[in-house]
Amino acid sequence: MHDPGAQGNEFFRCDFCRAAWDESRPMVEGHQGSLICGHCLTIAYARAVLDPAASTPSPEPDPRPCTMCLESRAEPRWRSPLRGDASICRRCIKQSAGVLERDAESGWRRPTANSSAS
Repeated sequence: MHDPGAQGNEFFRCDFCRAAWDESRPMVEGHQGSLICGHCLTIAYARAVLDPAASTPSPEPDPRPCTMCLESRAEPRWRSPLRGDASICRRCIKQSAGVLERDAESGWRRPTANSSAS
């Protein structure tokens, strides 16, 4: 999200935890300026991609659109515990993971089944 009342890096905030962008917190931008930070992406990936209980698609699309792609999809998604209105679909989680992994400067790596995400 973009915080119009802020200046500098404080202007860019994760839609899922509200943390401001900085060099140690890489972010991926979605549609209409939506943002997810590397920390939230790690948790989302572990929960919606690696968690076997979340791997079965929902029978119907969630009526609320994904914060990143603005689409309603019949697939698992991660909903922010800090902001219940912010969610990210599995497709956007995987795409965002690819974006951050390709950015060598971010230092971000997707979690594996053997790693833990808080």
